[in-house]
Amino acid sequence: MLAFWSKLKARPSRHPLATVSIVSLSVLALFLSLVAVALGERAASPATPGEATATASPPLGVCGDLPTHAIRETRGMTLTTVVNIDFPSQPGLPPEVVKQEYLGWLDLAVAQRHNAIFVHIRPSGDAFWPSEYAPWSEWLTGNRSGADPGWDPLAFMIEEAHKRNIEFHGWFNPYRGGQPGPRGPGGDINNLAPNHPLRQHPEWAIVYPVGVAGANTSGSRLYFDPGIPEARRYIEDSILEAVAKYDLDGVFFDDFFYPYRENGQEFNDDASYAKYGGGMSRADWRRANVDTFVREMSERIKELKPWVKFGINPFGIWRNVSNDPELGSQTRGLSAYDEIYADTRKWVRQEWLDYIAPQLYWHIGFDRADYATLVAWWSQQIEGTRVQLWIGHGDYRIGEPGAWSDPAELDRQLTLNKQYPVTGGVHYTAHSIRNDVLGAVTRYRDAHYYAPALPAVMPQLPAAPPPQPVIIESTVDEDGQVTLRWQGEGATSYAIYRYGEGDATAELVATVRATGDGEQSIVDVPGGPGPYGYCVSGLDRTWNEGPASAPATVGPAGGGGDG
Repeated sequence: MLAFWSKLKARPSRHPLATVSIVSLSVLALFLSLVAVALGERAASPATPGEATATASPPLGVCGDLPTHAIRETRGMTLTTVVNIDFPSQPGLPPEVVKQEYLGWLDLAVAQRHNAIFVHIRPSGDAFWPSEYAPWSEWLTGNRSGADPGWDPLAFMIEEAHKRNIEFHGWFNPYRGGQPGPRGPGGDINNLAPNHPLRQHPEWAIVYPVGVAGANTSGSRLYFDPGIPEARRYIEDSILEAVAKYDLDGVFFDDFFYPYRENGQEFNDDASYAKYGGGMSRADWRRANVDTFVREMSERIKELKPWVKFGINPFGIWRNVSNDPELGSQTRGLSAYDEIYADTRKWVRQEWLDYIAPQLYWHIGFDRADYATLVAWWSQQIEGTRVQLWIGHGDYRIGEPGAWSDPAELDRQLTLNKQYPVTGGVHYTAHSIRNDVLGAVTRYRDAHYYAPALPAVMPQLPAAPPPQPVIIESTVDEDGQVTLRWQGEGATSYAIYRYGEGDATAELVATVRATGDGEQSIVDVPGGPGPYGYCVSGLDRTWNEGPASAPATVGPAGGGGDG
């Protein structure tokens, strides 16, 4: 990933005191005495009541006379709930078991040095929170009764992620109303929960594909018709309910809008097209429906909570050069624009998104969709926009025959990303990271996620960098554990920087969530005898950084410190 490195500020020069002549000093002293007499009472008088006294602001990006350095990139994994791919491990588990499983996934995220997690909280017209718009998810409760399980998983998951200073992005599938049978309700609306919106509004429902599962179809499922304005508004409201009620950091969609073609069948939206098509071709009308949904979601999220990020993780090819010789990519795969009616490039150019994370689940050198070709193409699309480019990485493919049998494939992809303005990575999916097939995940973690990182700042989001904290104690015990205590205010979290003797920079070694205004603390294990210096800076909700504290030093183990 491309790291936004702090600008290295040169240390102040330390010149020896220049010598001057006795005559020069005498002239200077006479001049200063005349100035003092001329100023008289004005120089001695106190400031007028209410008059502001100017003070220099502490410099940014420095720890004492050293520049601070933190990698700036978002790193995260998806936690997929549909059909219990990742979590919970099975439906109908007791709340305490579900909680412990989730905490295990957060432990994995911390071990990978991630700073974000993308949790599937609306997989199929359902919800992992008490919703007025959707039934409880059967992947949590184990049934389609819609009955309340007696606790609030979303509140718990967000709180625990934030305790670890990990962003929580809610992952929503907008148009899916259910999953194919036998695990899901299939195409029968009567198999849905009684309070499912498609039971209450069957005119919004489309079954696709029609028929049983076979060689070219996954089986029938229910969809919300994207062409019905009332259905679209209902979906928006159901997502915004979560934004309003919970402390989400982001709203995240994947590639599912209109369905991928199956078994040669057409998606039967004849009725809504006849009513709302307005003379457009069906393809243009479908694209306009999705465009409207994405634009309205962007506007409504920012009206409600301007700091919440909005991003999409779409299919990796917008259009091939054969579809669009001027703008398409040099690829020969499915075209999201033409086949699933997702004009992903437009969403970037119109700046409806804060980030886009295209699913580049192909290897470097793949003839139909080369990873290298596509990361370059997407980098061009964000030029001149405020949209960040994150990459959707296909960890699930590790170990497949061919190029993916090489454990270095994802390592190479992350290395290549550094040549481009890539500021994040979303790894699909969590169990693939935990399984660490071929040791490939450990390999890229140690090569690229070797130190903690701060998410890159999004200038379009609100900013309120906190004031300078004050370290009030720094001690080291016999085992070499350093304890820092500091006082701060107005911060969402804090960054901790450390340097040793002879270091050119103070490096980010940890972040910690603020527990309100007041005293904070952290324990660090530097791994050497020291001495070490530390600084602490405050970060606001959107990762804008304030000035770092004055440095505090600790001596060798057992030797104490400044505090």
